[in-house]
Amino acid sequence: MPATTDNSALPVLDDAFMQDPYVKYARLRAEAPARRVLSRAGIPVWVVTRYAEARQALSHPGLSKGVDGIKKAIDAQVEPGAHRVEYVDDLQSHLLNTDPPDHTRLRKLVLKGFTPRRVDDLRPRIEEITARLLDDLAGTAEVELLDQFAFPLPITVISEMLGVEEDRHDDFKKWTTALINGVDADSVNSAGRSIGEYIAELVARKRVAPGDDLISALIEVADGEDRLTEPELISMVFLLLVAGHETTVNLIGNCVYDLLRNPQRLAEVRADPALVDDAIEETLRHESPVNLATMRYTAEPVRLGDVEIPADELVLVALGSANRDERRFERAAEFDPARSATGHLGFGHGIHFCLGASLARLEARVAVRRLLERYPDLSLGVDPAELRWRPSTLVHGLEELPIRLR
Repeated sequence: MPATTDNSALPVLDDAFMQDPYVKYARLRAEAPARRVLSRAGIPVWVVTRYAEARQALSHPGLSKGVDGIKKAIDAQVEPGAHRVEYVDDLQSHLLNTDPPDHTRLRKLVLKGFTPRRVDDLRPRIEEITARLLDDLAGTAEVELLDQFAFPLPITVISEMLGVEEDRHDDFKKWTTALINGVDADSVNSAGRSIGEYIAELVARKRVAPGDDLISALIEVADGEDRLTEPELISMVFLLLVAGHETTVNLIGNCVYDLLRNPQRLAEVRADPALVDDAIEETLRHESPVNLATMRYTAEPVRLGDVEIPADELVLVALGSANRDERRFERAAEFDPARSATGHLGFGHGIHFCLGASLARLEARVAVRRLLERYPDLSLGVDPAELRWRPSTLVHGLEELPIRLR
């Protein structure tokens, strides 16, 4: 049954929040380390906004990622007969939807096919793709950086890793945009079904004709007699494919955006290309590409600071807020690549720390460094006030980023 509590006075994660979450985050942090709010869909959730409590929540054993518990907690808040997002069961058995010991088992198996050496070996190919994309921009005065550069690089890399055909890239962009923006249930449901059907078909083909790709490796990976089940395999491919490009697209775009809005910082990075790595880390803190970490629920009452969240409540950890908490980072609202951003939560924390963090960092470092080298006079193509952020609580990225190359 839906909750009968009057939630009309709760703060809402509405469209204004999507366009500037930091105003609301500052108010929520000032009130308490965790606060009950309404999601855009009208569902009551707890949002953890302060750094110390967010870090604690990300590894708290009482905060579960189990998909069945999350479904149950959502069902308790949704009016009977409401049109809602469906769960595609074959896409749910991945690392972000499990707790130990299942999570420990899955991560151990997946890491066998996703080694640091695989990532290191990708650098020449990442450099090659980046150079080609930058060549394609030559001769054009103004470009849309996300569509023409920030998206094609990571989708090409992760698709080649997984063995996804190049002619399906636009399909994946359409599907993942629908899933992550979540504007309406129909588009989300349709995208979920489409991507699930495609991945199941792709996995079936790899079983018959394996290649030198990550899906083939995941099919073969084993720990003794233990292997990934079919739903686990399909779910993991889904997670790697979506997370393997979405975070990086927004990391590249947000970093370029932050640099172009701060001419002094841009000049410093141009003068010392080694600062690009620091600019990437500072972007992960200052303009976190993941805004709110994926859903958790309280399997038991959980105390965060002086707030106790009751059992069976939905919880979102606000990475974008924690990374701008003045209690942890001085001048937190300022973009400063020269600072030490060590300890930021841009890739999460604890056992659910982003599996592809090293790949995202590598791609972003190569992309931003080569972009600045090739086009040293680039600038924003529009007034920042004209730019729109994606209507998503999960990711924080611009819809478009027009830039002038000269």
